[in-house]
Amino acid sequence: MGKKIKKEVDAPPKDVFDPLAIESKKAETAVLMLQSPEEEILAKSCDALYKFAKKGDENKAALLGLGAVESLSKLISHEDKIVRRNATMVCGIMAAHSKSFYTIELMLYVKKNAAVLQNREEVVVHEFATLCLDHMANEYTSKARIFELNGLEALIRLLSSPDPDVKKNSVECIYLLAQDFQSRSAICEQNAIPPLLELLKSDYPVIQQLSLKALGSVSCEAECRIALKENQALDNLLKILEVKELNDLHVEVLLIIANCLEDIDTVQLLQQSGGLKKILTFAETSPLPDVQRNAAKAVAKSANNAENRKFFHEQEAEKTLVELLASDNNGVKVAALQAISVLCANVASKEIFSKNGILQIINLLNKDNAEVQEAAVFALANLTTGCPNNAGALVEADGIDALVNLLTDKTEEVIASACTVLINMAAQESLRLVMQSHGVMQALATTLQSASNLVLRKAELTVAALGCDAEARTEVRCFLAKFYIM
Repeated sequence: MGKKIKKEVDAPPKDVFDPLAIESKKAETAVLMLQSPEEEILAKSCDALYKFAKKGDENKAALLGLGAVESLSKLISHEDKIVRRNATMVCGIMAAHSKSFYTIELMLYVKKNAAVLQNREEVVVHEFATLCLDHMANEYTSKARIFELNGLEALIRLLSSPDPDVKKNSVECIYLLAQDFQSRSAICEQNAIPPLLELLKSDYPVIQQLSLKALGSVSCEAECRIALKENQALDNLLKILEVKELNDLHVEVLLIIANCLEDIDTVQLLQQSGGLKKILTFAETSPLPDVQRNAAKAVAKSANNAENRKFFHEQEAEKTLVELLASDNNGVKVAALQAISVLCANVASKEIFSKNGILQIINLLNKDNAEVQEAAVFALANLTTGCPNNAGALVEADGIDALVNLLTDKTEEVIASACTVLINMAAQESLRLVMQSHGVMQALATTLQSASNLVLRKAELTVAALGCDAEARTEVRCFLAKFYIM
């Protein structure tokens, strides 16, 4: 055998740079590395910056000061998908920065994030791109840009994403966009109602709540309510109300129903299907004050229409509202009183309240809560207008003293409503005599010194209504003379 010759190893080319492993403990270095032409360095730098930004607002602010925004905005559309993904993750986490001026700078990302959503990307990219847009949608100018760049269309499509985080970010962004009335119609036109309703089946309560909030906003528009009806939304919403375990969703559900009840055909449909009765029964039996308040508000909103008032009367809505007056929650009482004020425009309803309701409302005139007091006297003003029976019932329930006390209230509206009730009562001679014995003229003499034009006008009308009797005229002249002499 011949002698083995050792193979010579080729020397590395002189013009090739040997691999260099760079480690840094400073964010400044990582930001500088965002300018590198090497994809691996870019990806690792973005990953390090993401972890740094995730630790808190101070770190996000530091990255802002280091000028990371401009470099990251370029990397969102990088050719390498890992770089693109990591850069999007940094943007998504940094968009939560509390400084409003930072959100404005992030508007630079709107166009690229909207473009990212249009493309087929891995789920994590969609997650952080939607997260970024979600934070931006808190600013009016950013909302406009998202809308202009067709970001809404992509967000609606991503409502059907298999990833819950993408769904959550997308629906929250749509909800924020829906705060702008111009966007609501666009949301409906782009057929967002079906996927939003589908999210009500989600296993995640936060997604369900955000979907309901978005539907609550868009349901302010008539065309969106038509779409809700076409997709049997009301049936689904009523089913949610029937499930006690879903009581955390009931408040938002009732807000949507309240908007839908503005339409006569919807109220008629619910009346025929028994849905209207379900809503009233639910309001009466729910242990949640917010639910009861929103149910009463739904009645008040819908009852502004004469036809709807008839439907509510047929379902004995008056009984439900009177029951709500017994609530321990002042907000519920106010909402119920406001609904009574609207519903009693129906003559039949007004008669029912004379038999059951007047006494409870009079008792609320003595409450310390100003809102309850104002709502109660306003309800009495409406209840006694054109209804002698209610005026008589008020006297029988010893309500005159409470009304007289309100003539010296600090709130103009309270005094004006109290005067309206007294005027309505004074239309009956028998009641005028009773009122005079309770010192009404003396109280009015004080009210006539008010600097408010509204109060003065109402007080003068009240004096005129009571001055049909010679004794009353003499009494008021006597008290006024004292004031003028003083």
